[in-house]
Amino acid sequence: MSEIPFLDLHAAYAELQPELDAAYRRVMDSGWYILGQEMEAFETEFAAACGAEHCLGVGNGLEALHLILRAAGIGAGDEVIVPANTYIATWLAVSYTGATPVPVEPNPLTFNLDPNRVDAALSPRTRAILPVHLYGLPAEMDALTQIAAQHHLLLVDDAAQAQGAAYKNRPVGGLAHATGWSFYPGKNLGAYGDAGAVTTNDPALAEKIRLLRNYGSAQKYHNQVKGFNSRLDPLQAAFLRVKLPHLPAWNARRAALADLYLRHLGEMPGILLPSVPEGMQHAWHLFVIRHPRRDALQQHLRQQGIQTLIHYPIPPHLQPAYAEMGLRPGSFPISEQIHAQALSLPMGPHLSPAQVEQVIAALLSFPA
Repeated sequence: MSEIPFLDLHAAYAELQPELDAAYRRVMDSGWYILGQEMEAFETEFAAACGAEHCLGVGNGLEALHLILRAAGIGAGDEVIVPANTYIATWLAVSYTGATPVPVEPNPLTFNLDPNRVDAALSPRTRAILPVHLYGLPAEMDALTQIAAQHHLLLVDDAAQAQGAAYKNRPVGGLAHATGWSFYPGKNLGAYGDAGAVTTNDPALAEKIRLLRNYGSAQKYHNQVKGFNSRLDPLQAAFLRVKLPHLPAWNARRAALADLYLRHLGEMPGILLPSVPEGMQHAWHLFVIRHPRRDALQQHLRQQGIQTLIHYPIPPHLQPAYAEMGLRPGSFPISEQIHAQALSLPMGPHLSPAQVEQVIAALLSFPA
């Protein structure tokens, strides 16, 4: 029985090798390695794919979120609503501005920020809501948009895992005031190193981010504001331009594999499968199940040569990095249960149906 990797990154290069190699040579031959036409071309193409007016290439997904918040004027003394269950980068983006992340529990079926719990977390200092499209499933954007409008709040969505996802036939990337993207190599649209972007329909916000990402400068050696160095590398932009047209087909492959999992695992004792509400187009960046014996199940799969990962073992409020918040186990029981039970199964556009069937067989052989 062959081993099954969690994600085969090399297979993507093998499929697109001639195009990727040509992109590499194009950039290297250009002699232009910071900002420039290659990055601008990707910005135009990715904005169109997201249904957004503007795209700003930046260094990574964390910096995308940070620069959005910074450009919106959020800082010390402000509060930002964040999911209690997410990767810590979402919280860090808030902390980088000097503001305070205020965690809110998720809907236990979708893993996404629960709009019904947001009102109780609002205060006079709340300036923004920052939902995450966790694992590739869009958050409840209509409800969150309504709350943001009612309370005059900025709505920023973290789409690090949601390239190609859609909410009620609208692509993620143009649903909020601004969207932060990561193109970390393992993403549905992944670079070959760190990379990120912001999409927005707000021209004033876009211009501020354009300044902030480049030392606060629109003209070399003329610095209008105290900025940062966070620029999408032209070489990574060229690679992303090659991959972008393939994203719909690659996501369709992911969806077919997810359907295979969903059709065959429903009878497995103890398992909780992903739930996709009507109107949501899941990007299936991750296929995450929950099981009360998660660690034993992971070990069972490991023994059969199947690699799995845990996204994520420790919620942000229990990380030492946020010890100053004084939050203890039990502070966010829904999130803590998710983090204790979640297990990410192999998923990717280069995983075969036969491999997924092997994973399914191994899962169904787990002792009840």
